[in-house]
Amino acid sequence: MNLVKRNTDNWLPSIFDDMFKTDWMDNGNSGMNRIGTSVPAVNISEDDDAFHLELAAPGMTKKDFNLELDNGVLTISSEVRKEDEKKENGGRFTRREFSYSSFKRAFSLPETADPEKISAQYKEGVLKIELPKREDAKVQAKRMIDIK
Repeated sequence: MNLVKRNTDNWLPSIFDDMFKTDWMDNGNSGMNRIGTSVPAVNISEDDDAFHLELAAPGMTKKDFNLELDNGVLTISSEVRKEDEKKENGGRFTRREFSYSSFKRAFSLPETADPEKISAQYKEGVLKIELPKREDAKVQAKRMIDIK
């Protein structure tokens, strides 16, 4: 069920609606915003000892990422530029292709996370970041208390 009905009989207004929307990001289903920039998907999970972030970024290397921690905010960013140039027939025919991609994601750390122990690893297209919990924030084992 749609909350906002869209006129699907007339295609022209929908083109203009899509072009001039003020919300440039899609609804999160495709990972692409409306201007064609890819934003990697992130999975966040928690266990008793840590928070875990997994960022899907295939085709990159660990040198392509920048991780920054500032005032309790973890920022993951990347900027990749590629250029390819081919010359044929003694330099008469030239083909030059280039691409540029970048993204930036920011996450506020929970108070229970220990910022001094954050670690990251990039393997098989996935950037994995572990945010260990402070010792005093970990779930304590149940214990029995003697009554005196």
